[in-house]
Amino acid sequence: MDFPKIYDPSAFEDILAKMWEEKGCYKPHKSRTGETFYMPLPPPNVTGVLHTGHALMLAIEDVMVRYHRMKGDDTLWVPGTDHAGISTQNVVAKNLQKEGIHREDLGREKFLEKVWEWKEKSHGTITSQMRMMGASVSWDHERFTLDKANNDLVTKTFVKLYNEGIIYRGEYMVNYCPKDKTVISKSEIEYRDEPGFLYEIAYFVHGLDRELIVATTRPETLLADQAVAVNPRDKRYKKLIGHEVILPFVNKRIPIIADEMVDMDFGT
Repeated sequence: MDFPKIYDPSAFEDILAKMWEEKGCYKPHKSRTGETFYMPLPPPNVTGVLHTGHALMLAIEDVMVRYHRMKGDDTLWVPGTDHAGISTQNVVAKNLQKEGIHREDLGREKFLEKVWEWKEKSHGTITSQMRMMGASVSWDHERFTLDKANNDLVTKTFVKLYNEGIIYRGEYMVNYCPKDKTVISKSEIEYRDEPGFLYEIAYFVHGLDRELIVATTRPETLLADQAVAVNPRDKRYKKLIGHEVILPFVNKRIPIIADEMVDMDFGT
């Protein structure tokens, strides 16, 4: 055969990658240096396919693991995928809507079947892309975030941290999605500006002939007020700390407290 003038990687990459994988070149081997290099792959979400960011990540990490293999270190690069919870649920729900099916009409068990079908499809695409890019991961060590072993370990760790007092249950503000009927993280939220009104409400100071103006865009929360916070360095309100104001409409006395988190340029 004539040697081609232009290098065509597609003629070799698939064959070589498959051969190296079958020969176990990517598996950890006994260290010649006495050193170990272990790295789990940040698992891509099974919400679709890999993108340019994943390709960059794989390239950088692949350079790292190949360097340590060449040194003779016991090297392991663990591949895996992430179930991505709500994001995957939304992808599957949108696909069903295109077919005129609402997820709630299917019921929990049938919808879960559709989610697992999607997971297998997306997972297969992701792993084939990783193989195509030549990522030298050890496929024998592949993990999925909902594998039983992973779930058991997460549960065990949470219980351990809870018993040690490192994590705890508490009451705090959360982002609730009325569509998905669940709490979601800040990264799942798309913020938008909307025109509104700033209401200024007079809270009369008990025992003094003066008032404290509270500005709010949500006057309906007034009824649940437990205190009015002012910045302790604010000369306008410093002498009022410790006094009480009368909560409008409710006629309930609540304290004026100090908190440095209050922005003096905005108000109370």
